[in-house]
Amino acid sequence: QVQLVESGGGLVQAGGSLRLSCAASGRTFSSYHMGWFRQAPGKEREFVAAITWSSGTLCADSVKGRTTISRDNAKNTVYLQMDSLKPEDTAVYYCAAVRAMIIPTTPRSYEYWGQGTQVTVSS
Repeated sequence: QVQLVESGGGLVQAGGSLRLSCAASGRTFSSYHMGWFRQAPGKEREFVAAITWSSGTLCADSVKGRTTISRDNAKNTVYLQMDSLKPEDTAVYYCAAVRAMIIPTTPRSYEYWGQGTQVTVSS
């Protein structure tokens, strides 16, 4: 069982930056792939970025070049650094965890989810 708690969301102007954090419980955090997803009102949850247990990374095209995902296994935490934010980045951001052979990018493939943190980007 893994419990995830996101933090770091907030209101930021377009062009600004935010760093989201996701703290995980449990002693096996380092064996999980971790993902970030987002969901805007009226839209489906979409993939943002993911990091493997060995710190390989993958980012969605919509955020590539503006977003960095990282993890600190000693702190059981995964981070999402978002720069050059745009109003279309406004959404609730969720972190998720899964143990799998390959890192998935679909929400249904993840086992555990946090409660989400709101990111609002004003124009």
